[in-house]
Amino acid sequence: MLTKRQGLIVWFQHMKNVKQIKRYGHLIYVSKELRYAVIYVHQEEIDDKQEKLNRLPFVSKVDLSYKPMIRTEYENSKVDKAKQYDYKMGI
Repeated sequence: MLTKRQGLIVWFQHMKNVKQIKRYGHLIYVSKELRYAVIYVHQEEIDDKQEKLNRLPFVSKVDLSYKPMIRTEYENSKVDKAKQYDYKMGI
């Protein structure tokens, strides 16, 4: 059974605080230059974790990832006629 997770983008002030951010979810990526971290959290706990992270003094803001809400099944994809013709030619 797969657990549904969602990403949180946590903007912080100092790199030394990354260790504390790791406690709130599965740390995926940290940007040293832009000072943000991406963590994954179970979708049922997302509101609670977001609220707790916003309360921390070193956190500037917390953004949600919209990946779970984006539709990934596409319909009526059109085939490019030029590419189809090129593939039929040749060997």
